[in-house]
Amino acid sequence: MVDLDKVRVAGLGDLHCGRIPANSLEPLFVQIAHDADILVLCGDLTDHGLPEEAIALTKVLTGSLKIATVAVLGNHDYHTGHVAEIEKILKDAGITVLDGEACEIHGVGFAGVKGFIGGFGRRTLEPWGEDLVKQVVNEAVNETLKLGSALAKLRTKHRVAVLHYAPIAETVQGEPPEIWPYLGCSRLAEPLSRFQVTLAFHGHAHHGQAEGRYQEIPVYNVSLPLMQRDHPERPYRVIELAGTPGPEPVIGHAR
Repeated sequence: MVDLDKVRVAGLGDLHCGRIPANSLEPLFVQIAHDADILVLCGDLTDHGLPEEAIALTKVLTGSLKIATVAVLGNHDYHTGHVAEIEKILKDAGITVLDGEACEIHGVGFAGVKGFIGGFGRRTLEPWGEDLVKQVVNEAVNETLKLGSALAKLRTKHRVAVLHYAPIAETVQGEPPEIWPYLGCSRLAEPLSRFQVTLAFHGHAHHGQAEGRYQEIPVYNVSLPLMQRDHPERPYRVIELAGTPGPEPVIGHAR
């Protein structure tokens, strides 16, 4: 039974099932089920966006993970154009897939989008010049609007934003600077403060930093390769969220 006064949320992304054999993930999921009440998956669940990769992953998940699971998709999941089929496979396995939607589990609210590219800070790409550049910016803006719309639906004390792409530059540091614009976009950060999220999870930046902040909001990069590098004994992030009423969100300790 879940202790609603202390809900444990685990974050993990970039499983790349297909390149990583699904069966090799089973011990990891068993460990997560012991340590957490909710699992958040931050995209790139498959390596090539193939339905058979998603099927292999869900078989292991349903066999070893008996906790509520929320997910967003990543760029790898889009690669071969089977997004709708992959979403259906995940949903049929009991996984809540968010793409501009929100949900509440054990009193904690989750809002999720994939996000998109565009760069950070003063170097964020602007809608200027060729139509293709404007399309890229419009996609990043649309993902940001979807995130804000999803967060606006939540009435929970804790709001958790779930992304694949990074909303801040701090958590991509360590990656080659040349590819930073392809790892996320600052536009995604604005809804975090506007809707006073408790924290945000993302993946995608395999060689970035595990933690950063947007204003006072913790942002966690939970890419599996990064977690294996920094925390090989427990390659995922667990946050405890206090469920008791209070004037301000209470952020539990991160393991």
